[in-house]
Amino acid sequence: MLHTVRTAAGALAAAGLVLGLTACTEAADKAVDQVDRAVTDTYEVTYEVTGKGVDSIDFHAGGGTAMEPEIETVRQPALPWRKTVTLKGIMPPAVMPTAVDAADAEASCSITYKGKVLKESKDSGTVVAGGCIAVSPLAG
Repeated sequence: MLHTVRTAAGALAAAGLVLGLTACTEAADKAVDQVDRAVTDTYEVTYEVTGKGVDSIDFHAGGGTAMEPEIETVRQPALPWRKTVTLKGIMPPAVMPTAVDAADAEASCSITYKGKVLKESKDSGTVVAGGCIAVSPLAG
């Protein structure tokens, strides 16, 4: 009888281990899918800069990697300036207007994703280089 109880307990433990490993494997597969998505999926955002006295606009345009995006620059932009770009995974959307003569400069920037404003900012004077940086909508 004791042998039968031990055998049954061993079988239950083995079944529990198999079920636990299956659940762990499913959770691990889901985590891997989320990491893959965070690196490989793409999304579009629209940058917009308005104001006066802006000498350049730096922005993430999709080059580089999700963790180390390349920055592109437009010098002497005609304002208002607007650009739609495709970014990768967790790459943060960012647009940064800069003014050399900050005393007479004004700049507003915004980042829009699917019609929703992710970030907006308005600066003047010496803080015009503030810009807009948002979290990737795929990071959530």
